[in-house]
Amino acid sequence: MITKSFKEYNSIESSVVTVGTFDGIHIGHQDILCKLQEISNKKKLKSIVLSFFPHPKIVLQNSKNIKLINTIDEKVEILKKYNIDYFIIKEFTKEFSRLTALEFIRDILVNTLNAKHLIVGYDHRFGRNRDANIIQLREFGEIYDFEVTEILPRKINDISISSTKIRDLLKEGNIDYVNKYLNEYFVLTGKVVKGMGRGKLLGFPTANVKIKGEYKLIPNNGVYIVASSIDSETYYGMMNIGKNPTFTDKNQSIEIHFFDLDYDIYDKNITIKLIKRIRDEKKFNSPELLREQLELDRDFTFKYLEENEIEIK
Repeated sequence: MITKSFKEYNSIESSVVTVGTFDGIHIGHQDILCKLQEISNKKKLKSIVLSFFPHPKIVLQNSKNIKLINTIDEKVEILKKYNIDYFIIKEFTKEFSRLTALEFIRDILVNTLNAKHLIVGYDHRFGRNRDANIIQLREFGEIYDFEVTEILPRKINDISISSTKIRDLLKEGNIDYVNKYLNEYFVLTGKVVKGMGRGKLLGFPTANVKIKGEYKLIPNNGVYIVASSIDSETYYGMMNIGKNPTFTDKNQSIEIHFFDLDYDIYDKNITIKLIKRIRDEKKFNSPELLREQLELDRDFTFKYLEENEIEIK
């Protein structure tokens, strides 16, 4: 169940709760969600993920330059795998940020959500100015009769995984590590719109995609191997993110050449899974040279998919 305000939440059942922005839902977040599910089943408590939108940094720093790994819809699709009873999205405002730790615990977690168990990440802080930590949280637990479980950080090669680190990797175009930290493919979701038609003239017709979500983080410009499920069929392809320097375009676009897709998909909403980054975007001296490079990219893609036995459903 998804609810965007506490007013819509009216359950009186006891719950186990985790709190956070959960941007990206990386392997560290996944540990938290697995523990949430475990305790929910063991103690017969309703499981609740309490998240916030917009991202607190967007509100508190008054910046629209902060981009996010997931849109809300993408986050919902991921959370479905964990059988969460309630996903509550609280509007984050400056007024909300001024709640003290006591007010947040007493009024929201205890009195509204009836929390009997709280699960937090190792670095979780809460309350006004984020001035309360796990020690204060356990003290509140003794007062208000709820247990607290702290989940330790997940590391790969001694590197702690965080949403900030993943956002930085996306800006670099390092999709290999992004997918490893997410434990699944990074996705873009959007609608297929009309383009310039240049790809068709080159022998590589493309679907131009307008990405959903004002705050969605778009990976670094370049060419990527991708896959999409369209009308219950999986199609692989090559995606270019950039400004088409060969044609001196000024605006960034996202174009995908799908292999073996021979029908019109204009106006369809699609989810794109990014498998691997092939190369940087380049400027070619002629459309013919661009076409030759696209043929090389296609050959590389076919070889990569075959050698790595990649099959996406």
